[in-house]
Amino acid sequence: MRVVVYPGTFDPVTLGHEDVLKRAAQLFDRVIVGVAVAHHKQTRFTLDERMAMVSAAMADVPGVQVLPFEGLIMDFCLQHQASAVVRGVRNHTDYDFEAQMAAMNRKLAPAVDTVILLPQPDLQCISSTLVREISKLGGDVSGMVSPVVAQALKG
Repeated sequence: MRVVVYPGTFDPVTLGHEDVLKRAAQLFDRVIVGVAVAHHKQTRFTLDERMAMVSAAMADVPGVQVLPFEGLIMDFCLQHQASAVVRGVRNHTDYDFEAQMAAMNRKLAPAVDTVILLPQPDLQCISSTLVREISKLGGDVSGMVSPVVAQALKG
């Protein structure tokens, strides 16, 4: 069974994340969404809320499991016998960062590859940070997140 981990804070999960997840689910038998505890960040949503939103958004995609994680992502991958970690990349800035992380992760766990996927072009401008800010200022984020996330942002 080919297992991949898609790590992130998902604060909140966006349509870009969902696009990457759906395509990863076509490439791998099992996709584990590793929702980071994120002690180092001030998140808008709690860990449980973020996990619930990812679970709701991906409910119709078979083979996706949502789990919390903290610590090194490579340790989490090895713990769950993942052969790869998947990362979404929107632009060259993301790519430069992810290439450096992939090289470091390779040193930590040589058996775990990094797979980089680009979201659809119309989704590449979406980030969780921008979604939170637009929502906070009263803007419409319905074209950037699933309905369950849009509702949570209103609450």
